[in-house]
Amino acid sequence: MTKSYSQLVQQIEALKQKANVLKRKEAQGVIAKIKEAIAYYDLTAEDLGFSSGVTRRTRPGEATGGGRKAAALPSANVKYGNEQGQIWSGRGPKPAWLREALAGGHSLEDYALAKPASPKAARRPAASGKTGRKVPIKYRDDAGNAWSGRGSKPKWLVAALKSGKTLEDFAVNG
Repeated sequence: MTKSYSQLVQQIEALKQKANVLKRKEAQGVIAKIKEAIAYYDLTAEDLGFSSGVTRRTRPGEATGGGRKAAALPSANVKYGNEQGQIWSGRGPKPAWLREALAGGHSLEDYALAKPASPKAARRPAASGKTGRKVPIKYRDDAGNAWSGRGSKPKWLVAALKSGKTLEDFAVNG
């Protein structure tokens, strides 16, 4: 017997509801296991990577510090965050808190912590070769091409060396 489109849609909806019920049951089991592990290992939200401000519980007779190091401050590459202290570096999948905020009508810029001048400028020196630090030129050719001797050899030098010249031919005196 052939089913109509509306019958298939109803069947799909019924299957979605069953899937959601099963998902919730499975999630309850996973949550129970996670809670058990958290209790067993005495983990905090900070231990799990959440900065909720929850502090570690102390056991009777235990020093309050617990011998743990202070939590590190977020690294400089953190680009997005909210008022609750939740952060995201901008790499990898968006965390749930950010996905929910974006779905709620907010924009990514609403959560930007610091705006870099230019992503490429932060990674590479300026095209003019000025990096803000003085690196002495060790090799120069007649055309004015120069190399400090640091990093990979530039193409002009590789070509010249293949033609039979040596580094000493391009050494800058003084």
